[in-house]
Amino acid sequence: MQHPVPPKVGPSRFQRFRLFSPILAGATLRERLIACLGALLAIGLTGIISGYLFGQGPHLPLIVAPMGASAVLLFAVPASPLAQPWSIIGGNTISAMMGIIASYFIRDPIIATGVGVSLAIGAMSFTRCLHPPGGAAALTAVLGGPVVAGWGFLFPFVPVALNSCILVGLGFLFHKLSRRNYPHVVPKPAENTHQTVDLPSAARVGFREEDVDAALEALDETFDIDRADLSRLLQQVELQAVIRSNAKIRCADIMSRDVIAVGEVSEPEAARHLLLKHNIRTLPVKDPEGRLIGTVGLRELSTSTDTISGAISRPAVARPSDAALSLLPVLTDGRTHAVIIVDDDYRILGLISQTDLLSAVARLLPSDSAEIAAVA
Repeated sequence: MQHPVPPKVGPSRFQRFRLFSPILAGATLRERLIACLGALLAIGLTGIISGYLFGQGPHLPLIVAPMGASAVLLFAVPASPLAQPWSIIGGNTISAMMGIIASYFIRDPIIATGVGVSLAIGAMSFTRCLHPPGGAAALTAVLGGPVVAGWGFLFPFVPVALNSCILVGLGFLFHKLSRRNYPHVVPKPAENTHQTVDLPSAARVGFREEDVDAALEALDETFDIDRADLSRLLQQVELQAVIRSNAKIRCADIMSRDVIAVGEVSEPEAARHLLLKHNIRTLPVKDPEGRLIGTVGLRELSTSTDTISGAISRPAVARPSDAALSLLPVLTDGRTHAVIIVDDDYRILGLISQTDLLSAVARLLPSDSAEIAAVA
């Protein structure tokens, strides 16, 4: 008789001693390799472009040292508020100016370095461009020697601001080519599609924005993440916890299998007839080979066309093996009434409506007062 293998409780020996262990949430080896490539290209090209524009020689450094630290943020954590364009350009430039001012009025370099970095933090905070390499820019301005002293108050602009602008421009191009979101823009929160003052249905349960503010105040710490990103992360954590707790319920378990569909060359009147006859709100549309190409509803069919091909909307799809509760965000967005279940060839296998998912969720609720008290 074969005995079951006991589950692993802690990390394996390989995991404890692996060479690559991400220290930031969400970090992966692939992301770090992309960051290495981006920094290689951007730092090299920044030096080349600066040298081409202003020539080479001891009178002007092609690229200042803080750009290396800026590149780490720009390519390794592009979603960080500290790595955004204004943070890099404004933070480095303003900090260098603070260092120049400190060295101009304070002759003792030790005192000047402390004052310069202190002023840099304050100035970056007030101008909303906090950038850690700005502290190095301030130190460079104070301790840069004859080269920096020769440029005086021009140093924050050439080469610091010039290097920063070139670096950000190259970073923007690199991230677009690698399909990264930079400058990082937080998606707008969901709006009520019915144009009423009520919150969207998904936002009426769970934590609220004031809860996030209260938690941040209670922890009394500063975190390197945008507040809106923090809310998105917590919402996703809630969803993943629900999916994990009910992972046994798959789309194949609750989907409707006798799916009413039409062809893309069908007439709008025929589609309307099917929607009303079967009392459904979403009608899948198939191509001549039977593959799903979209969906239509009464709203889309309100436009007068000879065929329904001009009224087709992009479908929401899932696989039979997907967790059924993973469809919650889609079916509660206020626009989508059904998700089409397809195979790898995009052939229709079934359909899950809002009613189907609601019925599945209802079966998960406690069935008697004792269970409700236990949950509470």
